[in-house]
Amino acid sequence: MENMIDQDQQWLINSLNATLDTNQQARSFAEASLNQASVQPGFGSALSKIAANRNLPLGSRQISFYHSAVLLKQFIKKHWQEDDDGFEHPVVSNEEKAIIRGLLLLSLDDPHRKICTAISMAVASVASHDWPDEWPDLLPFLIKLINDQTNTNAVNGALRCLALLSADLDDKLVPKIIPVLFPCLHAIVSSPQIYEKPLRTKAISIVYSCTSMLGVMSGVYKTETSALMLPLVKSWMVEFSSILKNPVQSEDPDDWSIRMETLKCLGQFVQNFPSLAESQFMDVLVPLWQTFVSSLGVYERSSICGLEDSYEGRYDSDGSETSLESFIIQLFEFLLTIVGHKKFVKAFGNSIHDLVYYSIAFMQMTEQQVHAWSMDANQYVADEDENTYSCRVSGSLLLEEIVISCGVEGVYAILNAAKQRFDESQQQRVKGSADWWRMKEATLFAVSSVSEQLLEVEVSGPSGVNLGNLLEQTFTEDMAAGVHEFPFLYARMFSSIAKFSSVINNAVIDHFLYAAIQAIGMDVPAPVKVGACRALSQLLPDTNRGIPQPHILALFSSLTELLKQASDETMHLVLETLQAAVRAGHEAALSIEPVISPIILNMWALHVSDPFISIDALDVLEAIKNAPGCVHPLVSRVLPYVGPILNKPQQQPDGLVAGSLDLLTMLLKNAPTDVVKAIYEVCFDPVVRTVLQSDDHGEMQNATQCLAALVSGGKQELLTWGGDPGFPMRCLLDVASRLLDPDLESSGSLFVGNYILQLILHLSSQMAQHIRDLVAAVVRRMQSCQIAGLRSSLLLIFARLVHMSAPHVDQFINLLITIPAESHSNSLHYVMSEWTKQQGHLQLLITGEIQGAYQIKVTTTALALLLSARHVEFGNINVQGHLIKSTAGITTRSKSKSAPDQWTLMPLPAKILALLADVLLEIQEQISEEDDQESDWEEVEAGDAETEKDLLFSAGTTSYTRPSNGYLDAMAKAFNEDDDDGCDDDLLSAADPLNEVSLPFPFPFTYLVPEFAKRLTWRIISPTFSGSSLRETGLSLIIFASCCNVAEFDTGSEKSCTNGGEPVIVPIIEEI
Repeated sequence: MENMIDQDQQWLINSLNATLDTNQQARSFAEASLNQASVQPGFGSALSKIAANRNLPLGSRQISFYHSAVLLKQFIKKHWQEDDDGFEHPVVSNEEKAIIRGLLLLSLDDPHRKICTAISMAVASVASHDWPDEWPDLLPFLIKLINDQTNTNAVNGALRCLALLSADLDDKLVPKIIPVLFPCLHAIVSSPQIYEKPLRTKAISIVYSCTSMLGVMSGVYKTETSALMLPLVKSWMVEFSSILKNPVQSEDPDDWSIRMETLKCLGQFVQNFPSLAESQFMDVLVPLWQTFVSSLGVYERSSICGLEDSYEGRYDSDGSETSLESFIIQLFEFLLTIVGHKKFVKAFGNSIHDLVYYSIAFMQMTEQQVHAWSMDANQYVADEDENTYSCRVSGSLLLEEIVISCGVEGVYAILNAAKQRFDESQQQRVKGSADWWRMKEATLFAVSSVSEQLLEVEVSGPSGVNLGNLLEQTFTEDMAAGVHEFPFLYARMFSSIAKFSSVINNAVIDHFLYAAIQAIGMDVPAPVKVGACRALSQLLPDTNRGIPQPHILALFSSLTELLKQASDETMHLVLETLQAAVRAGHEAALSIEPVISPIILNMWALHVSDPFISIDALDVLEAIKNAPGCVHPLVSRVLPYVGPILNKPQQQPDGLVAGSLDLLTMLLKNAPTDVVKAIYEVCFDPVVRTVLQSDDHGEMQNATQCLAALVSGGKQELLTWGGDPGFPMRCLLDVASRLLDPDLESSGSLFVGNYILQLILHLSSQMAQHIRDLVAAVVRRMQSCQIAGLRSSLLLIFARLVHMSAPHVDQFINLLITIPAESHSNSLHYVMSEWTKQQGHLQLLITGEIQGAYQIKVTTTALALLLSARHVEFGNINVQGHLIKSTAGITTRSKSKSAPDQWTLMPLPAKILALLADVLLEIQEQISEEDDQESDWEEVEAGDAETEKDLLFSAGTTSYTRPSNGYLDAMAKAFNEDDDDGCDDDLLSAADPLNEVSLPFPFPFTYLVPEFAKRLTWRIISPTFSGSSLRETGLSLIIFASCCNVAEFDTGSEKSCTNGGEPVIVPIIEEI
């Protein structure tokens, strides 16, 4: 290798050094010179020669090399491959590429680790372009280096390079590399007498990368990947056992790192090749347990007590974390993998209790956490709420998995281990240990993390441990502990008692409830106040006991004072507690509204651009509004402030206009008519102007929601509040026109669907004369919009119009036929195509965009009405059927671009029937689940359940009765209706007669299916029902239509239809 420095190299070295000159002019000149040189032939090879020249003094070489390495990386990115992003001419010649590759390979054995790492990165960068096609000798050269036991520098360089390469291997290279590479890596890992732990760790990391890729491939190529790993698993499991069997060492990050990589590899073996790893797993389990138990002592001394160095926040030369905490977290990650796998969890046998027992000890607060959380309450709240990456969180996840995998036995193991830890903590307290509280706090944290699962098993286990008694005893023992001496224990008791209030004596709850109220106003450490807030925010909404007014007033006073001192994370907690206090103390709210409201409004205004704090503040204001007698004083306080903001929007800070509109929308929700009128008189005009004139989409969205709430609250009376009776309606129509403008960006129109629905629901007589124009505008807006949620909300308008047109649905269909639609025969063709696509067909594996209980109820019943109309035009419409699955293996992004998804076409009536069948199947499944399991959150009233069953059974009759809205309730349960559907659904479901009274038309499911059954003979062709002929009525007819692999509606002819097992419904239906 030539190490002499020629004139060009010297110039390059000088230029590189000059880029660090303190003189700005010299630096700029050097950088410009290098930039000009970079486009000259030979620049890349010159940089590589400097990197390879070991005759340079180390100091000069490091400076020059680091700069040359950066430039070389940029050079490769810009000039190596012409079709790359960021490529700049000229392209490097093949001759120069060969020189660069050769120089880099010869430099991999550099003794200086940082230089070696940089060279490895350069090799990997070139390999991403050239290997293996243009650089076939790369892997043989690297294999040669790692087999050279006499040159550890070469082994180090080759391993570093392979580690970088293995992270980017694809499914074509891995199968070719593993048989050659793994034996060489095994030789390194199994030779601790020759190679140090960092080199062996690097070798294991390469194994991990390769097996990870094999795991991805195993989903498609299970047989091939298993055959590839079969001869390798046993030898690697032996080495892993050897690494894990010795006790974990203190203050030895190299020992922690090699164990961490070993655990990562074992995790891949267990997850991706369980059958291969199972036979060898028992040989690993004992060493694994030794690592687990011995690491606890090291962790307690280093992290919990702070007596030894835990290497927190330290990283190795490759940027990998070397801390003890990261190793313990990886240990828990592997245990989580084992416990979550049915084949391996059995290996623990009766040791689940011990696993829980030791895990709780790992969940103790570390010395660093105690210090950080004592100094910064925000950090304490953030770490607790966000489950920050830590041993405590990893331990809690393991306990959750134990309960899931082991069931009642896991619950009993947690209860018994918790009692043992509680007893030990109390014994330490009696002995005078200063740290006795840590284990008790950790145990409370542990049981709280699985509180829901523990509460499901309220009876005593085999050992007689009762959850309620255990916790009551613990709380009673520590009730008198000094709040200043043990603030974190007190904080944990507060938050824990709230989670377990259902099994704890009322006297104990009352004690902590009043203690929490007192703690808010006392001079106690911040963590105690945090715990008190957590307890109050959960206990106050659930309490049925009357809290004396003096206590509530004192709590309000304390919380408002605490709010003035709060910031960031703690502000969220205090606001949440204040909201709970307002709801619990309704009678007292009126007396303190003049005090609380201005403070909350001021905080809301200061943080209006912060979505989290502003939403929390609005929640508190909403609680105040809902308190008896508070809505009028609150509105009279808000309007003089909000009115000027909306009238002069250009003069307001960012977010204040949109936030003010949000505030008004909240006040309008369920407000009395006089309040709605007061808001209308002050804000109607500026809100309308916001929609018509603003270019801020956030302001337009919020203004649209505000107007929808005004219409919902004012109804017909709203039109009489202005001087000119026609003025409000003209304004409302102008707003609709702007929002439905097809040229407006979709984001600005996002809530127009809800707004239009409010108009047609509450101002139907005024809107009737505009229906044709409205439908045409909605179609144009749908065709131009880019947001699926907007499109689905516009479809809801059509669904509601279908309902309003009943029983003359055919007239509405005819209206759609007469309205043109771009690229479609008419609006009916376009709307039904989009509607059936958005609705989604669960049986055909299509995910729809129409979501939420209200939307699904209205659109599904509207589809049934459309089908019952039996309009002749439906026979001319084909819509999207099911996805044609690809059999080409793994679908990559490039494949998806070159071969996009393809769908079958099916007649519209068949598609609608299939969608309706899905709904009935969902309801039936819901009822079956309710019959099979008893769960509080799934429990339904007996009457509702009977209504749902009646609905199903009625499908088998020819009754033409007028059913109640019970079927809507059944749909709501089937589609998981809850309180989080959003403001739009709340406004609509509250105002829509479909949710309030019996429908003015018979529910089509009750007669639609029998009508088909009378006229249709089904020939079912499937593996189960091949060749059978069925004539069914009612629900069973629809269930067969949706569930069979292939179904054919036949009116007399004998036909057969197959499609390779794909679910296809091919109907031939008369009179539809």
